[in-house]
Amino acid sequence: QLQASGGGLVQPGESLRLSCEASGSYNVIGWFRQVPGKEREGVASINDKDDKISIRDSVKGRFTISRGSDKNTVNLQMNSLKPEDTAAYYCATGSIPDGIYYSSRDLLKPVIYDYWGQGTLVTVSS
Repeated sequence: QLQASGGGLVQPGESLRLSCEASGSYNVIGWFRQVPGKEREGVASINDKDDKISIRDSVKGRFTISRGSDKNTVNLQMNSLKPEDTAAYYCATGSIPDGIYYSSRDLLKPVIYDYWGQGTLVTVSS
């Protein structure tokens, strides 16, 4: 089960912090976003098998993914928000089988994730 929160309306340049509380068994957790009419795209993920963090190029330097004090919580800190960051944001979990290697790029692909939470809407507008 996944519960995402923290979305809202902000002005360009402002910040938001999304949180996702995850339960169940998984070893990879990620944040994705989707705009109506477009494909869902990976934003950031954490691979618990090797602590590898993957970040989408367009948000590098602005977004940070991290574990909360409660290991079942994953946060997405979004700074310097831009209008193009406007989207519904989703958290998702997956289980990478032993012996399978995924690149940083692979870890941002929705197809490897099995469980999805409901989205939280982020709107960046002046």
